[in-house]
Amino acid sequence: LAIAVKLIDNTLNPDFVRKFVLDYFFEEKQNLRFDNCDLPSLFCLPQSFLGQTFCTLGEIIGSSGSRLERVLSGIPGKKCGSIIFTAEELSNCRDIATMQLLRAAKGVFIVHDFIGEFTTSYRELSRGQSQFNVYEVLNPKKKGRKKKYVNSGTVTLLSFKVESEYTFVDFIRGGTQLNFTVAIDFTASNGNPSQPTSLHYMNPYQLNAYAMALKAVGEIVQDYDSDKLFPAYGFGAKLPPDGKISHAFPLNSDCENANCVGIEGVLEAYYDCLRKVQLYGPTNFAPVINQVAQCASEVTDGSQYFVLLIITDGVISDMVQTREAVVTAASLPMSVIIVGVGPAEFDAMEELDGDEVRVSSRGRAAERDIVQFVPFRDYIDRSGNQVLSMARLAKDVLAEIPDQLLSFMKSRGIEPRPALSPSPTPQINVHL
Repeated sequence: LAIAVKLIDNTLNPDFVRKFVLDYFFEEKQNLRFDNCDLPSLFCLPQSFLGQTFCTLGEIIGSSGSRLERVLSGIPGKKCGSIIFTAEELSNCRDIATMQLLRAAKGVFIVHDFIGEFTTSYRELSRGQSQFNVYEVLNPKKKGRKKKYVNSGTVTLLSFKVESEYTFVDFIRGGTQLNFTVAIDFTASNGNPSQPTSLHYMNPYQLNAYAMALKAVGEIVQDYDSDKLFPAYGFGAKLPPDGKISHAFPLNSDCENANCVGIEGVLEAYYDCLRKVQLYGPTNFAPVINQVAQCASEVTDGSQYFVLLIITDGVISDMVQTREAVVTAASLPMSVIIVGVGPAEFDAMEELDGDEVRVSSRGRAAERDIVQFVPFRDYIDRSGNQVLSMARLAKDVLAEIPDQLLSFMKSRGIEPRPALSPSPTPQINVHL
């Protein structure tokens, strides 16, 4: 998509007031490219080129106040200045109207029978209970057949309430951060990492399934985390030097700080860990879910929301404990994504995905549906295109996150903070 903007004469700091209207999808990586030229042409000619930059729509929305500043580049040895992007959600109708009506009936009627109709407007209803909100119910057929027909009764408005429904973007613009944590399965069923048949095999030419799932989800969620520090854990391995089995060990070997810098930092820690630990078992999810839940329990004011990605190749060994952990986590600002890799049957995993039946433990049902499970094999491109495979996976597993965040905020009566408004810098400004 190429869009030209109106030429602005004689200024080093143009402010392009034209707005670009784009469809925003949290679950997709929406790449944008901006070329800055000094000619009003749809195509940027070499002699008019002043610099370019790349970003994603998620980066703009996820930045403080949905305001992102980027350095322009593209001309060797020359400073090209910088460009500032701002984004805001279009003000579509988000109001939810709740009303109570009373019908004064004439005669006996059956619920599924057509009684009649009346017409009103939002403005009239918003007046509330009054003489203006008593409506005659008319049946066109009866009116045409009976000369003395007056109406089929009346409907009176008893109450009318309008509430605004907040959106995911409202909370992000207000400063809510997504805290992303990853947990990787290091059980022996994955196979020897040094062998090409292993799910953990480090092929120098392409990513393995674990790395693909991590990048697919992480590269989107990272846009909504300002510090880009991501805790990363492993489970089901024997750790050096004493061979102790752990179900929530930091991939970077730092027990005091499991944070990795960026998604690439998580990948580096994962590859390094594969060379140090011994794959073992069993496959226990509860420890790492409880660990993230503990962090989430300390920040319940709406300023942070936690997303845990678990990547595994097999059946859960501690299903009872995992159900209990999920039920507890459902009352916290937290979501869990489980990606199954490899050829195993994952039927038991569906039990945790509460789309149909809410997860329960010891007679206690989960407050919200917070788990999304998918088998990665359903998204692998047949031609071997890894980029397409990752895009398909991310689109499906992340689609529920905005609604899950909103369900928590609504259940706690949390409203988004006012959008942050950083002081403007006189540079090149583009409005989205």
